[in-house]
Amino acid sequence: MKLLPSYPALLALLFLTLLLAACGMTEDTGKEQQPGPLSSGSTDQTITAQQPVGQPVPIIQPAIEEKDSPAAAPIRSQVLPAEAGMAKHKSYEAHRMDSVSLADIRQPSAGVNRDRFAKIDENGVKAVVQEPVSTFSIDVDSGAYALVRRSLNQGQLPVTDAVRVEELINYFDYDYRVPGDRKQPFSVTTEISRTPWNNKTHLLHVGIKGIEVGKEQRPASNLVFLLDVSGSMNSADKLPLLKSAFRLLVKQLNANDRVTMVVYAGASGVVLEPTPGNEQGKILAALDRLSAGGSTHGSAGIQLAYAMAQQEFIKDGINRVILATDGDFNVGTVNHEQLMDLIEDKRRHGISLTTLGFGQGNYNDHLMEQLADKGNGNYAYIDTINEAQKVLVDELTSTLETIAKDVKIQIEWNPEVVAEYRLIGYENRMLAREDFSNDKVDAGDIGAGHSVTALYEITLNDGDQRRLEPLRYNPSTDRVNSQSNEIAFLRLRYKAPDAKQSKLIERPIYRNSIIEDVARTSDNFRFSAAVAGFGQLLRGGRYTEGFEYSDVAKLAGNARGQDNFGYRGEFLRLVNLAGSLGS
Repeated sequence: MKLLPSYPALLALLFLTLLLAACGMTEDTGKEQQPGPLSSGSTDQTITAQQPVGQPVPIIQPAIEEKDSPAAAPIRSQVLPAEAGMAKHKSYEAHRMDSVSLADIRQPSAGVNRDRFAKIDENGVKAVVQEPVSTFSIDVDSGAYALVRRSLNQGQLPVTDAVRVEELINYFDYDYRVPGDRKQPFSVTTEISRTPWNNKTHLLHVGIKGIEVGKEQRPASNLVFLLDVSGSMNSADKLPLLKSAFRLLVKQLNANDRVTMVVYAGASGVVLEPTPGNEQGKILAALDRLSAGGSTHGSAGIQLAYAMAQQEFIKDGINRVILATDGDFNVGTVNHEQLMDLIEDKRRHGISLTTLGFGQGNYNDHLMEQLADKGNGNYAYIDTINEAQKVLVDELTSTLETIAKDVKIQIEWNPEVVAEYRLIGYENRMLAREDFSNDKVDAGDIGAGHSVTALYEITLNDGDQRRLEPLRYNPSTDRVNSQSNEIAFLRLRYKAPDAKQSKLIERPIYRNSIIEDVARTSDNFRFSAAVAGFGQLLRGGRYTEGFEYSDVAKLAGNARGQDNFGYRGEFLRLVNLAGSLGS
């Protein structure tokens, strides 16, 4: 007689069968189940076709891998929610350990930051008897400040080479005397006092203020928006922020202005033909239709943008290409020198270039700054919509209209009075002495209402601290025209926007103008000194002695002035944040 299994045995057999099925096995073969409909039996799904410009990149889910594929291990190693109740079953654990080794389990990898910055070698101390003349080009860029702010707001100190001290200083407006007319389009102010971070040296403050032009006085503008819509722009801090920023700009335009919109990705194209600035609905609709996808053919876009700018050229007006990108040019002319040559040639034909940077992770700060310099324009980094408001609304006239170009500063130090000097910042703006009088040498430009500030730390001959050892064979400092009351002689050269020959401004800086008590100096002097100290601390504080972030905050806090837009208040917050991160 054949015995039937007992009821408990049947239950055990049923449980074991269900358990094996849950593990993806069959009792007959012990093999993995075949791929489902998602994979269609294929293990190789890749995107090979170039996505059309402006079309979103489709997201394709990977196929389930075959058992022998190494890529399958991470999928099999996951514990699904349905398996949680059986995780302690011995046969289940044995199966899992047979199928997956610890070496197969992939660990999550940290994101790689590919942001690129130019290497900066900080200006050193110069002996006046050896190098009595200092020459440099002015700089109105502000990109470095926004990059520093982005890093600090993300809870980390910025990369050292991202900190260009002169751009931090010039991010802020200063209450310098405004020039009366365009015959001399900017005023020059000097002030000198003790150095806040070293009481044994002095700080020379040189300020330039451009003539202010009202919105109603701004010339007609021929603007070409050159917008990067490549795949690298597909993140919230890139194309979406770019579109919001340009909406602000469009609302500032009028019927006298013309807007053309060129985009580039795998290829470039005109998405908006030249359109009057008062047809804002048409311009905004073209802007709203943009989406990211494809590689970055930046050089083709630049060539097309300049061609459109030349086509719509306005004589005696503003002709400018506004490039907005993360700077990740990876297709076409990636030789940056060729790009510089192209932009420099178009500059000579009256078309300027402004660069606006967006995003992070693969951001090319160095290239963005270089392109703007060659294009007689300015460079800003847009990290927030508030920064877009500052650059494209509050300072729009300064951004668009150039009132003086190729502006150079030269200071000749009096060796009878000054022993040493150090220019703070402007490392990538230094010029040879002979370049000052050479009108073929390019330099920075000033926009309407712009202010530019430069600071020198100097050591007087009668001071008790010098950073350089004295020379054994010291050349004579006797001069035919000795001026013992002069600290230095200041020279500035500039050209009118449409001129080829420069004009010269000269003035002495007198020793009796020194204000020994820093507390009695202007807000301009103290706030700019505080920002200079902050920038130097972020770069390691090579020359700042015992100066700390708390000293920066104290100095700046007493020099905020009116601060109508709250930028100086924000600076104090960033100083305190840097102090916490650096402690």
